[in-house]
Amino acid sequence: MSARDSGSSGRAKASSGASFGVFARKPAKPGAGRGGANSAAAPEPVEQQQAMQAESAESWPDDAIEVGAIVDAYGLKGWVKLAAHAGGGQGGDALLNARRWWLLKAPQHGQLRGNAQAQDRKSAPVKQSKVHGDSIVAELGGLAGRDEALLLRGYRVYVRRSDFPALEADEYYWVDLLGLDVVNEAGVELGKVADMIDNGAQAVLRIEYPATGKDGKPATGERLIPFVGVYVKTVDQAAKRIIVDWEADY
Repeated sequence: MSARDSGSSGRAKASSGASFGVFARKPAKPGAGRGGANSAAAPEPVEQQQAMQAESAESWPDDAIEVGAIVDAYGLKGWVKLAAHAGGGQGGDALLNARRWWLLKAPQHGQLRGNAQAQDRKSAPVKQSKVHGDSIVAELGGLAGRDEALLLRGYRVYVRRSDFPALEADEYYWVDLLGLDVVNEAGVELGKVADMIDNGAQAVLRIEYPATGKDGKPATGERLIPFVGVYVKTVDQAAKRIIVDWEADY
């Protein structure tokens, strides 16, 4: 069993044996070329030949998931450098798999943050993308050179959830685990998954539940449960529930 961070697009094993980190990846098949340019793997679809285009809140995909941010230009030919939330050297599979990236720049200081029209939205076809150290670099359609690439610094990058790579059995993207109810094998409710944490050895479920503070007022309690098979017994996405071997007073 494993959980991928989409964003959050890595995965972590929940295994009773060796622990796998949040972005653990099974070995690529010979010739798969996961670390190389993705345009060499298959012919470019028509969409990938299109230029960058303006988007609006209405045209924004309903299943868009934030996966990183553009931090700099790369080289002189219009490539961009992106810091992936999943870590380029450890995951970022959704970024490498997607043929189009959706770009959002939040309002600047002094602008009304709640105004969707104040946000600059674009989308761009991905001509090539590859892992470069701990980052991902990509050639996007519509960028003629370095100066144009520099204008995209600070844009957050989204991809469609439907563009995430398919998972094998007992693998889960982090984004699909958030909000699930967590109960133990005795049926005791432990809370909901509020976040996932990568502690370097494995993924950890951060669970929040209603509690009472020392002052007697309502508060939010927190539980941390390693996402490994010795504790995580069942992930039932249809029922929106995770069953764990974990006592309420741990």
